[in-house]
Amino acid sequence: MAMDVVDYEIKGSEMQFVEVELDPGEAAVGEAGSLFFMDGSITMDTVFGDGGKQGGGLLGKLMGAGKRLITGESLFITVYTNQGSGKQRVAFAAPYPGKILPMDLSKMGGTLICQKDAFLCAARGVSIGLHFQQKLSVGFFGGEGFIMQKLEGDGLAFVHAGGTVVKRDLLPGQTLMVDTGCVVAYTPNVNFEIQYVGKIKTALFGGEGLFFAKLSGPGTVWLQSLPFSRLASRVFAAAPQRGGSREEGSVLGGFATGGLLGGLLGGDDD
Repeated sequence: MAMDVVDYEIKGSEMQFVEVELDPGEAAVGEAGSLFFMDGSITMDTVFGDGGKQGGGLLGKLMGAGKRLITGESLFITVYTNQGSGKQRVAFAAPYPGKILPMDLSKMGGTLICQKDAFLCAARGVSIGLHFQQKLSVGFFGGEGFIMQKLEGDGLAFVHAGGTVVKRDLLPGQTLMVDTGCVVAYTPNVNFEIQYVGKIKTALFGGEGLFFAKLSGPGTVWLQSLPFSRLASRVFAAAPQRGGSREEGSVLGGFATGGLLGGLLGGDDD
C-alpha cells in the first residue's frame, strides 16, 4: 500500500489541533480519543494492528497489535477515509496544552523514535510500532524513556509535545543532558543513554531524579518543557486530598472554610 500524501493545517496556540485534508480515497489514521471533528463523507473504520500496511496475514497483525499493547495503547487504531467525490477534512486535537509537530518521515530516513504517548495521527500507511532501548540500564532506570514508539513510513505523522518545544540538531559527538520525560522524539541515528546524576544528595534534595537522558549526535532531537507526567503530578499535588477546597486565593488558606473561622464568626461565647 502506498503512503497517502495529505495536506494539513495546524490551528490554535496553546491548545492546538490539526486539520488534515483528504482527497477522494485518501485516509488518515488516528490514536483513540484524538478525533476533533470530520466532514460528512469521511467514514471511520477500526483496524487491528499498528495502522501500517495491512498485509502480512494474521501473524503480522498480531505482532503489530502486541507492540501497541506493550506501549500502553489500544490494540486497535482508527482509519478515517474520504468516501466522497471532493476534498474532505478531519481534525485531531491535542490532549493537553502544547504543540503539534508535523514530521515528514521521508526526510528522516523513514523512521522516527518518540515518546509512547506522543503520536497523534498520520497519513495512512505510517506504521506505529515499538522501540526498545538497547541497553538494559535504560530499561531498569530510565522510567519514561525506556519503551518508546517507532513511526515508520515515508508519509506525514503528527506528534504532540507539552509546553514549549525545542528542536536541537546535534553534531557528531555533541551531547545533551535532558530529563527523561522531556524527550519528545529523535531521529534513529541519535544515541540514547541513561546517565547517573552523580550525587545522591543532588537527586534527593535538588528536586530532580537520579538519572538523565544522554543524547549524542549526529541527529535531531525534539524536547518538551512540560511533560504530561510532570503536569499530572503538579495537578495531583495541588488537589485537595481529603475533600473540600484548597482556597489558594485566600490569605487564610484552608481556614476560610474550616472550623476556626466558623467559630470566630459564629458568636462563640465560651
